[in-house]
Amino acid sequence: MSKKRKILLILILIVLLLGIFGFLGKSKPVAEPGIVASPKIFAHRGAIDQFNESTITSYKIASEQNVDALEIDLRMTKDNVLIVMHDETIDRTTNGTGRVSDLTIREIKSSVTLGQYNGEITMEEIPTLAEVLQTFGSKQKYYIETRLVYGETVMEEVLVRVLSEHHLLDKEIVAIQSFSEKSLEKMAVLAPDLRLTLLFKKGEFDLEKALAVDFPVIGMESTDASVEAVNALHSQGKEVHVFFNDLETLEEQQEKMKELNIDGYFTDNITFTKRLLGE
Repeated sequence: MSKKRKILLILILIVLLLGIFGFLGKSKPVAEPGIVASPKIFAHRGAIDQFNESTITSYKIASEQNVDALEIDLRMTKDNVLIVMHDETIDRTTNGTGRVSDLTIREIKSSVTLGQYNGEITMEEIPTLAEVLQTFGSKQKYYIETRLVYGETVMEEVLVRVLSEHHLLDKEIVAIQSFSEKSLEKMAVLAPDLRLTLLFKKGEFDLEKALAVDFPVIGMESTDASVEAVNALHSQGKEVHVFFNDLETLEEQQEKMKELNIDGYFTDNITFTKRLLGE
């Protein structure tokens, strides 16, 4: 073997060794402490693993399990009443059909939610936001999600009026979340004392935007959460609240979120989450 060839092989070996040692020397990012001392548990649409979602009974079960807040999705009826409903239509969760925004509250109340509990068929009215607030009052905390109606910010004024009527315009009792910046900006004007959370849809999380917006809490789907992103948000004093789209992987994902020191869990399984967090 020629001298030049030997030198070349030695140089290649040195480069390979430096690469290996460099790779081994890279330490895995460490999760920084969370903003809150104890992560919060939010009952996603109530105790939906135990009763029909977004019903008074579902929220009662969750409340009895001492969650930190009841997570409530809002929709607005044709006659401007806020009801507790996740979907645009009532088709999936009730025995009725139609878009909420095309139905009056009277038409909404003619349908019932359907489910199973302890092996029996269960039925319950779709509640209005006012009915939920009247049921629990200030004894329970609420995490309310707003959304645009046909692209417009029209439910926010109604929401503030309902909260005011129940004496619940209190940041210690009510927090507002939304995927819509427009909605949150309007809520910031109408109810400046309430804490606001900007949500990001699954696969659409934007760390640069999350750091730049003037909201104290950022919400994201669990598969978008990383130690780098959570650390960056925590470094700016922003809480990180996580939701879980896949029920089959919920427990596995929540265990991963615990390692990242997130600040809040939107959970569909209150019992598991409380056990995970040692409550």
